[in-house]
Amino acid sequence: MSEVVLSGVSKAFRKTVAVNDVSLTVPDGAFVVLLGPTGAGKTTTLRLISGLDAPDSGDILIGGRSVLGETPAQRNVAMVFQQYSLYPHMSVRENLAFPLRSPILKTPEAEITRKVGEIAEVLHIAHKLDNKATALSGGEMQRVSIGRALVRDPDIFLMDEPLSSLDAKLRADLRVELKRIQADLGATLLYVTHDQIEAMTMATHVGVLDEGRLVQFGPPREIYENPVSLYVAGRLGLPRINALPADLFPGAPGGAKTIGLRPEHLVQGDGRESRVVRVEHLGDQTRLHLTLDGHDIVTLTDVHSRLAPGDTVAIAPKNPLYFDASGTRIA
Repeated sequence: MSEVVLSGVSKAFRKTVAVNDVSLTVPDGAFVVLLGPTGAGKTTTLRLISGLDAPDSGDILIGGRSVLGETPAQRNVAMVFQQYSLYPHMSVRENLAFPLRSPILKTPEAEITRKVGEIAEVLHIAHKLDNKATALSGGEMQRVSIGRALVRDPDIFLMDEPLSSLDAKLRADLRVELKRIQADLGATLLYVTHDQIEAMTMATHVGVLDEGRLVQFGPPREIYENPVSLYVAGRLGLPRINALPADLFPGAPGGAKTIGLRPEHLVQGDGRESRVVRVEHLGDQTRLHLTLDGHDIVTLTDVHSRLAPGDTVAIAPKNPLYFDASGTRIA
């Protein structure tokens, strides 16, 4: 595996700037997640690293060497796309072996057999090796798609929302599997998603993108607790952070326009009176939907709470985050 460095990389498509002066280091062996909404520049960043697109400016280094003059095949990267992109007429075994038979790799057949067998065991699809790709479930197809990248031993794995088309349970299962595989292999992995749960549960580092700019980069817990802006604060955390007028509660610093309160950062039993609008019992937690001076607020309460719509509950902020009129964090 190798360290990947982007230095001042920009890319525009006609008048649309997709990536804007991005500098980013993906450490060797790290699981880095790029997080942001549609149009933030996540997929374009992957395509620039893989060589499918060329940057307008800046440099990209893989393992210490600039790869701007190299073709995608020469860069030794492996990419997993959102769609499975399997060869339907081939078996699982043949799909997994296909990248190893490329003219560039020229892998001996004995080595192909060994690698395919090892990856099939890691992905728990060894019993499916002789099945046609079309005879697999969605989750099995995505495992094969991931496996086709894993057999390569590339410098870096690039994954573009590989779990987004799966159902919720399968997505949760494969999140755990993918993190286990990455840790076992010591792989360097750059993963693109708009799903904040994937970012929080899998990443060693998260990069938050906004309209092509990298606005914050660091461990997910650090970004969750110390976001640099209201935009970043809203990208992590479920339920989303409550963004409220700064003067809704006393104690706001000068220049504060917005107070940001995570659902767990509201203390009940003291403070301002709010009205319960809805109660969601989710088993491991109970969410309270409140209203205060016309503002909607979501917080957490005891799982056995007997509160009901129409009840009144006093709330006060704990560990609030403050932001100015532009959305920038006030320390």
